[in-house]
Amino acid sequence: MTNDVALSSEAVALADRLGELVASMRSAEAEVGALLVEIEQRGVMELFGYRSAARLLEHLADMPKPATERVIKRARLLNPGRNLDGSPIPALAPATGVAARAGRLSNPMIDVITSVLAQVPPEHCASAETNLLAFAEEAGHKQVAALGARILAHLVPDGPEPDDTEPTAPTRELFLRHKRTGIWELSGRFDDETGTRAHALLDALAERRTGDDGPDFRTTPQRYGDAFSDAVDLALNSPELPMQAGERAHVMVAVSFEDLKSGVGKATLGDTGTMTAAEARVHACDAMIIPAVLGDKSEPLNLGRLRRLISAGLRRALFLRDRGCAFPGCHRPPRHCQGHHIRHWADGGPTDLTNLVLMCAHHHRLLHRSGWEVRIAADGLPEFLPPVFIDRRRKPRRNNLHEPLPFAA
Repeated sequence: MTNDVALSSEAVALADRLGELVASMRSAEAEVGALLVEIEQRGVMELFGYRSAARLLEHLADMPKPATERVIKRARLLNPGRNLDGSPIPALAPATGVAARAGRLSNPMIDVITSVLAQVPPEHCASAETNLLAFAEEAGHKQVAALGARILAHLVPDGPEPDDTEPTAPTRELFLRHKRTGIWELSGRFDDETGTRAHALLDALAERRTGDDGPDFRTTPQRYGDAFSDAVDLALNSPELPMQAGERAHVMVAVSFEDLKSGVGKATLGDTGTMTAAEARVHACDAMIIPAVLGDKSEPLNLGRLRRLISAGLRRALFLRDRGCAFPGCHRPPRHCQGHHIRHWADGGPTDLTNLVLMCAHHHRLLHRSGWEVRIAADGLPEFLPPVFIDRRRKPRRNNLHEPLPFAA
């Protein structure tokens, strides 16, 4: 216990210092942008002999030209300027500029806010900026982008044009091989239509994960590997999946009761595969993997059934309540999610709405393996308590992406 406390204190101190440095970096970059806008107004050619402020920064900071142009473009939106005739150009997002110079906003957050304000009618810009900045205090840039989209839908209603594509003749081959090491290898050839659809699906599922659990450091192959696993889960959860031997497709996992409770040990997966007991514990919450719990003499104590785990009616209630992955900042919709037992059923937790929360596979595993905790609040909605190294107060957090967000006045 003492080591855990020391580790937590050290993690909090490191996180605090990192936060201070990040704020300093953001503030410094915003100040650089403001200074470059001032240099533009005074005359870059007259002061330094350069054709543009971007070229000046390119040489002073040893930055590539596209990066310097992004800095200048962002700065012009946050700081007032002047036309060639000397008339003033008001900043598009002056309050955002103040927050940026204070080190409170990331560049993606600034870009999201300014992108929305550029499309909002001028008479609504101030109120929209106020709403976006207020939401940015508690949310990430993707959540703020969701609010921005709702604001634009309210103030500037418009719809995308349909995109018609012409399918080509299918040519499809797939090879799936199980190696002695336990690794499966996948290869194949597909026609352009199938390849494009598969790429779109995996590309969407392989987006870097958002949420309050920190940045996503997975490599591109790792992200696409996880995306393929998520696509398999989506297919297995589909009500239209063909029957196999009179049942929906599933995989049986055999694990001892003690190993399931402790999460330590091995479980048998299917006919020949293996998985850790901890992973079996995750899947035992809600998946197309059916747990067969065994006693000391390998006698079946409990054979999980899909209907017994989470019924179709209970799943619909979960979908209506949580409306997607309930983890803060996650955008995954209900069809990408699993039902998580807050108190695990192996520990006697009931399979009812007060003990369930909807979570995507990534955040489901994170919850089983990290310092995050989930509970049902007094209003009947799930809320998450972050580890102490993220927030020493452990202030409860919720996912606002799936809930109605306020429009700008």
